[in-house]
Amino acid sequence: MSAAEAPLVVEALGKRFEETIALENLTFEVRPAELFGLVGPDGAGKTTLFRILTTLLLPDSGSATVLGLDVVRDFWAIRARVGYMPGRFSLYPDLSVEENLRFFAAVFGTSVEEGYATIAPIYRQIEPFRDRRAGALSGGMKQKLALSCALIHRPDILLLDEPTTGVDAVSRREFWDLLADLKASGLSILVATPYMDEADRCDRVALMQRGRVLAIDVPAAIGGRFPHLLFAVRAGNRYAALQALRGFPHAASAFPFGDRLHYGDVRTDLDPDAIAAEVRAALRSQGFVDAEVTPIRPGIEDTFMALMGAPEEIGA
Repeated sequence: MSAAEAPLVVEALGKRFEETIALENLTFEVRPAELFGLVGPDGAGKTTLFRILTTLLLPDSGSATVLGLDVVRDFWAIRARVGYMPGRFSLYPDLSVEENLRFFAAVFGTSVEEGYATIAPIYRQIEPFRDRRAGALSGGMKQKLALSCALIHRPDILLLDEPTTGVDAVSRREFWDLLADLKASGLSILVATPYMDEADRCDRVALMQRGRVLAIDVPAAIGGRFPHLLFAVRAGNRYAALQALRGFPHAASAFPFGDRLHYGDVRTDLDPDAIAAEVRAALRSQGFVDAEVTPIRPGIEDTFMALMGAPEEIGA
């Protein structure tokens, strides 16, 4: 594989389990030194895809190459060159931090000493606890140990399946800072995440639903695909306000987002401030006297919700 070639290419990939379609005509590529994110809910097909890319499953149709190697024909060569971190903590809980690391180094025919320079920025943070059992570590420390084990053999590409699920916000941020450093060193990374704030830190993202890619683009452009005007709505009785918004004659969508509601309006040819004033007045006339409505810029999650509900309106 030359430096200019994509280190990961998926073309029309398909996989089913009896009557369940896990992947359907999946196509995308990861570019050199790119941090590429897969975003989707449980059941979107992300884990099935990772198992195919790491040669643990065979596809039913289509093809996939990792570092120019075919996932079916060249599985032994791929396994030696890929770093993989599955979604669930899969290290040995009864072994210590150092014992886990030395075990995985030995599996790949190397040693901790040989790979230390690669893992040092990560491993130094948990090295003071090298004698502690892996099962007794905190969520953030388990995460760093798993990443160290995935990198100990100095892989050419890193595949991470929802690596931050179940850990605290500070550990999540620290982990993504580490990924940014790895990307800056030239490593290509494919990472799955259910968190939209993490998706914003990727170079490009693919939105997945039911085994299909709904959209691929840079995070900022994904938000720009939202087809309507969008407004943030605050009201005391959020559930009642949500139902009221969904009943408005020009409503395209209305969903809860944190402590606010996001309301989409189909009238894209009108002034957003005028629509905001109209919606505010309508809510207050229905008893939501504290209602506030503000025009906002759509984000990845807004577009994802729209794509899931009506993909034909936006296109993939």
